[in-house]
Amino acid sequence: MTVVCLESLTFGLGHLARAAESLGERLRLLTRDPGWYAYELGRLPEGAVEVVEVDTFDTDAVAAELSGTPELRGLISSTDTWTLVGAELTARFGLPGLDPAVLRLTRDKARVRDLLYEAGLTRARAVEVDPARGDTDLPALLRKEVGLPAVLKDTAGTGSRNVWLARDETELETALREAAGSSLAGRLFAEPYFSGPVYSAETLTWQGRTRLLGVSSRLMSREPRFREEITAFPVAFPETRHASLERWLDEVLAAVGYTDRFAHVEFVLTLAGPEIVEINPRIGGALVAEGMCRALGVNVHEAMVETALGRRPRLIDAELPGGPAVAFVLGYPERPGVFTGVAGLERLADMPGSPAWYPVKRVGDRIEHLDDSRGYAGIVYAEAETAELATHRAVAAANALRVLTERAVDG
Repeated sequence: MTVVCLESLTFGLGHLARAAESLGERLRLLTRDPGWYAYELGRLPEGAVEVVEVDTFDTDAVAAELSGTPELRGLISSTDTWTLVGAELTARFGLPGLDPAVLRLTRDKARVRDLLYEAGLTRARAVEVDPARGDTDLPALLRKEVGLPAVLKDTAGTGSRNVWLARDETELETALREAAGSSLAGRLFAEPYFSGPVYSAETLTWQGRTRLLGVSSRLMSREPRFREEITAFPVAFPETRHASLERWLDEVLAAVGYTDRFAHVEFVLTLAGPEIVEINPRIGGALVAEGMCRALGVNVHEAMVETALGRRPRLIDAELPGGPAVAFVLGYPERPGVFTGVAGLERLADMPGSPAWYPVKRVGDRIEHLDDSRGYAGIVYAEAETAELATHRAVAAANALRVLTERAVDG
């Protein structure tokens, strides 16, 4: 009996393999590049995961591998990039899963915003923009429909790519010009800039009921960029705030037809209450899932396997034993170039919080984009009694390290 994983988040494959084994299933990973999972695979017993190298952008090639998988029971697709391919194949093979139409909806941020507006769950519609049309009235239209400050972004973007903040007319014109020259995964749209701290709700939904497992903080770079830098889990909201957020999230996910699986829901806590940023139909990336396992005291990946099998996840009802709060800092170099290593790793052993470095880039990789999440080379992780204290420890550890790059020489 086999569960197939169509690519994976960078971290968590080990937890997923142990979860599958505990449920009597074998885990098979289909990937374009097994090297991306070297950190995880190198810490697993040989044979814990069957790794198959295939062009995962070729839907027919992936389908052929699924056809040849003995006793195929479920398909897991936990990344933004392969969400829609996974949805198509889940339906094609008659496997348990969320309605593909719902997954297509969640990958269109403009449609999600409009649907939530109609349901009374956000204050603003999306305004779609064609920056290539060269309409001189476009800035005036956006000022009228959206107001300033505004955010322009890709309907299918991920990792804070192709996001522009326009606080005044000059920035708006610059954003439109840059967007016209950018390669978008979807379409460009505008929405108001909601001011306040940004969070991510880590939820699990089954048969239309949503459980809020906890909230991650999301500390970002200074405006006008939206580079993700520091995350901690779980944020210590008062019980009343936690309960109201859970009710709101239940309504938000129900409005888009979300019936089962994890979700990673980004929102801003404004003066008027929570405002949606986006709905990601997966468990949190980077080290969010790792942090959830440690802070909640359970292997949350078991629920990922159970939902892929069409089973009610035990996590939806479970009493959680709990564990240490966690935090992590994304490690960016000071300048672009070829990644050559990390200085200062030996200092982590003498620092509190059991800090550790989780590598993402491989030596020799080029790092070209420092304004979004494509630019970090690894993650510094630490623990403490509260998310606040864990943040202090993770930042202290990260400050002791330097991500090193050398100037790229072409040719």
